[in-house]
Amino acid sequence: MIAFGILIVVLVASAFSQDIACMNGTLPNEYLVPNPRLKDIAVQHKSRCPTHASVRHFQGISLGYITPWNNHGYDIAKWFGHKFTHISPVWLQILHNADMKYKISGTHDIDSNWMSDVKKHDVKMVPRILLDGWTPQHIQELEGQAARDKVIKLITNLIKKYDFDGIVLEGWMQLISSGNVVSAMEFVKLLSIKLQTLNKDFILVIPPIRGPQTIFGNRHFDLLADTVTAFSIMTYDYSSSQRNPGPTSPLQWMKESVELVVPQNENSKRAKILLGMNFYGYHFTSGGPEAILGNQFVDLTKSLKGKMKLDRESEENFVEIKTKSGKHTIYYPTIYSIKQRIELAEELGVGIAIWELGQGLDYFYELL
Repeated sequence: MIAFGILIVVLVASAFSQDIACMNGTLPNEYLVPNPRLKDIAVQHKSRCPTHASVRHFQGISLGYITPWNNHGYDIAKWFGHKFTHISPVWLQILHNADMKYKISGTHDIDSNWMSDVKKHDVKMVPRILLDGWTPQHIQELEGQAARDKVIKLITNLIKKYDFDGIVLEGWMQLISSGNVVSAMEFVKLLSIKLQTLNKDFILVIPPIRGPQTIFGNRHFDLLADTVTAFSIMTYDYSSSQRNPGPTSPLQWMKESVELVVPQNENSKRAKILLGMNFYGYHFTSGGPEAILGNQFVDLTKSLKGKMKLDRESEENFVEIKTKSGKHTIYYPTIYSIKQRIELAEELGVGIAIWELGQGLDYFYELL
């Protein structure tokens, strides 16, 4: 009888939590605190309102990346499909072979049934294609028209075969690795024009601001903006290369990364920028940082007490843990920090790009 009573309490508490989340199709203000209690996150993170899953609050372009190694992202895309304009499964790579015999790998991951389910939400399917393993010498081939034509034909044939709505290309750093930025621009322009004629979307992944050198800035944007659908800025991993604990995507740095590409607040231009938002965090130990996902973070919250702290400079939450091996620091997104970034996107007039859907907590999506 005692066990049965406990079960009833748990079920009632779960239903009550879901009822709260369903009141307005979004999460209540008591969830949006700057210093959330760890025990509250452990309870609240699964709050999901199925009846409001199709309500979209963010009005700009919203792109969600999905990786095949985090299967929960596939479910998120089906549950919250109406929250997004574009879904980008990270399936595909363009490989360089000898004698300009290029190949697209990863097609074994393409799931046509899942795509059909997701596209019922009126969302565009734009898989990411990565220029994988290309050396500067390989990139030099793309200075020639024959190589450009082969790669572009390879991509367009793929789109037609699987009925994709376009692609996301991650390869800007590779394309400029030979030092010929003009050639990189020409290739991207040719590809974007070709996809535009096919009425397909083309999203280009670009780097955030890093030091004094401009790797992708306003000049590049202005030359490509007419034919590129959107530009996905990778505004995350800010502290991933350092041993000392630090934020993943400081708010001011995100703002500066947008302003580098489009300095003036011009709505038509800014709308093409997708502000990168991480749904993962970093666990800093004496051995350096390691990525931490939502399910791993929740497992930790169940064994810890206290509240998450707020780094006021970056507007990110973190928690410090004392262990026998020393102090650990974990930076992980919260409802509060995500809301700050959505509000920044709205203030700047840009869209958002989330990396990635399988790594977050379910109640994050209520904000979108």
